[in-house]
Amino acid sequence: DAGSSVEEMEFNWDEYLEDTGATAAPHGSFKHVDTSLQNGFAPGMKLEVAVKSDQNTYWVATIITTCGQLLLLRYDGYGEDRKADFWCDILTADLHPIGWCQQNKKILKVPEGIKDKIPDQEEFLQRVLKGACSAPANLLEGLHRGKNPLDLIAPGSRLELQNSRDSLEAWIVTVVENVGGRLKLRYEGLEDLDKFDQWLFYLDPFLHQVGWAAQHGYSLQPPSAIRSLRSEADWQEILKKVKEEEEESSVPTDLFKDKPVIGVHSFSEGMKLEAVDPMAPFVISPATVLKVYNDKYFLIEIDDLRAERASSQRYVCHLNSAGIFPVQWSLKNGLHLSPPPGYPGQDFDWADYLKQCGAEAAPQSCFPVLSSDHGFKENMKLEAVNPVDPEEVCIATVTKLKDSYLWLQLEGSKKPVPECIVSVESMNIFPVGWCETNGYQLRPPRKAIVNKQKKIAVVQPEKQILSSRTVHDGLKNQELNSSDSVVINGKYCCPKIYFNHRCFSGPYLNKGRIAELPQSVGPGNCVLVLKEVLTLLINAAYKPSRVLRELQLDEEAAWHGHGETLKAKYKGKSYRATVEVVRTADRVADFCRKTCIKLECCPNLFGPQMVLDKCSENCSVLTKTKYTHYYGKRKNKRIGRPPGGHSNLEVAMKKPNKRRKRRKHFFVHKKKRSSTSVDNTPAGSPQGSGAEEEDDQDESELSHSLAQDRDKRKRKLRTFSFSDDENKPPSPKDIKMEVAEKLQLDSNPLEWSVADVVRFLKSTDCAPLARIFLDQEIDGQALLLLTLPTVQECMDLKLGPAIKLCHHIERVKLAFYQQFAN
Repeated sequence: DAGSSVEEMEFNWDEYLEDTGATAAPHGSFKHVDTSLQNGFAPGMKLEVAVKSDQNTYWVATIITTCGQLLLLRYDGYGEDRKADFWCDILTADLHPIGWCQQNKKILKVPEGIKDKIPDQEEFLQRVLKGACSAPANLLEGLHRGKNPLDLIAPGSRLELQNSRDSLEAWIVTVVENVGGRLKLRYEGLEDLDKFDQWLFYLDPFLHQVGWAAQHGYSLQPPSAIRSLRSEADWQEILKKVKEEEEESSVPTDLFKDKPVIGVHSFSEGMKLEAVDPMAPFVISPATVLKVYNDKYFLIEIDDLRAERASSQRYVCHLNSAGIFPVQWSLKNGLHLSPPPGYPGQDFDWADYLKQCGAEAAPQSCFPVLSSDHGFKENMKLEAVNPVDPEEVCIATVTKLKDSYLWLQLEGSKKPVPECIVSVESMNIFPVGWCETNGYQLRPPRKAIVNKQKKIAVVQPEKQILSSRTVHDGLKNQELNSSDSVVINGKYCCPKIYFNHRCFSGPYLNKGRIAELPQSVGPGNCVLVLKEVLTLLINAAYKPSRVLRELQLDEEAAWHGHGETLKAKYKGKSYRATVEVVRTADRVADFCRKTCIKLECCPNLFGPQMVLDKCSENCSVLTKTKYTHYYGKRKNKRIGRPPGGHSNLEVAMKKPNKRRKRRKHFFVHKKKRSSTSVDNTPAGSPQGSGAEEEDDQDESELSHSLAQDRDKRKRKLRTFSFSDDENKPPSPKDIKMEVAEKLQLDSNPLEWSVADVVRFLKSTDCAPLARIFLDQEIDGQALLLLTLPTVQECMDLKLGPAIKLCHHIERVKLAFYQQFAN
């Protein structure tokens, strides 16, 4: 069909997961990525903050949680009162380390809200500050203020890298590129010669700040592979230059505080073991401890019995090195052990081999205990570095798991690669979306998995939609300010986005479905959080495709956000459009408000502010008619619409013959269209978009009227004792159960045991899920911390059951606030 638009081959993770029926490996399984996103602040740290009511005075506050450049703080003296918590932006707020007021002769004064609780200010401060940890001064003041520590490793920064073949040697490397903590490193003195470049994650145990080798008695000299490229005099001159420029190219030492600590090993020379060569991690082979350097490092060599071998595969290891196993580990786990080259026969036997070599096996006590508690499962998808070509990051599928090791099948690599054996703690694996978040090219699969029979109705403006990749490439060529450069690497987070169920939902959104949404989403990466929020809103619409059209990006309008492709499904059709979302935390509130106005709902329906009792817009008194009149006629004026018109709707309406046709059907029941009504029309033409707009509006009007009638009938049935109806308006089948919806708790859920939680769940329609709570030992405190994303990820639930479960959790939270929070 001329109007059909088969899905483009541009790679999209959401589409790929849907087409393959696979799931993404949980983000929490990639500990090194979580560490890289930390901003240097930690819960429990204290700082001095300007008091909002009196900017000339300050008071001590404690960090409750962190989210990118945002800190959730609570003034000391409020105890466990969470209502007093407030968010601060490190870049703009008046924040200082402990002791700053005394040094600068500023006033420390108890805020009015807790004056009665603190009769003696001096005694209180002495008590709360005793042994307290101050927030880092360098991240609150000066050039590093508000920066993620990881961003301080800029191109040109210098580090020291231990020699992979001799751990007692190290040499200076220069950072060529920093991709989300994954560093492209070049040996100092090689200038533009990239042949020996290496990619390492900044937390790699062999990577250190400049000066580390001298402090620990290690030799500072270039590795043998490059030593012949310069004379000894040249190398000494290079070393002298590095020391002169050390201050300007140095990296903060506390950046490496989260590096894994290397323990003391108990290996001896000559011991045999099984090992995976890190340069070719495709097979498990017999290996030998060739040399012990000290109590931390030893040299491993992959066994090779051939007399004519030209070189050997050897590398430095430490106690926690990945890919070393006790003798017989492969046999016990049903895995193939590759015999050493030159071994007679194919049936390898460890007992015979040890006798033949006159060697002993390394005892089990030499090896760390392997854990299977990591969250990975077979068929999960992730992103992984190609060990043969470290420039490439590919799509990877988990094909097998043994203890804490994964077998990964890489897709899309330039040259086919066998299955790789990788530790679950490897710093060369990343969660789905990591490359896109950090602006790095992910190798797509060779053949995009597309059902060719499936036709996609594409929602788009007349001009070509900007894809997220196009937008990103455009951003890289613009002059970015400091916050943008951080955001494009995925470090900025936005606070929680609350769905305020009490607020007016407008003509497009279904009040009942809005009530079933989670209370909040986030905090997290701005783009990802807002994308999830908009997806939830689209799915809560009377007609999802209509809301998607309202939200779609107007290419002609001025915008400085991030293009995200969102989808909607309606009556068996798939719709797609590019929607602009903001990338910085300071623009989130304005974005949410403007989006609400676009959808003609209350400006407070969703956003970073929770509506506790009464909405500031007084939207509860508004009906659709009153609301439209209050904000202006929809047909004549669109509140918050970006300049340049609304997609191609207005363009279509300029054609009188089309408009007369639509008027004819405007107040009658919509005729049933065939399933190809959209596909048969060229994308972007009036029939393909404008006419559908009116159909959309007709249906939305009708659905809303019916919904209002239902609401009127329900209100007659409600009792005054029912206090939880605003959090989840009942559907018709639930009307008889409304009285039971009110939750009155007999005890404080903070004190509930696991058994109490299970007992509560068994009293709801989520009783089958009680076993999960029992297995995961979720008590009352843990229950109150659960959100929709954590429920889906940790309990592996589909969206429907997860939403139903979260509704009951939110009821417990509401009852907790009403009965016990004070």
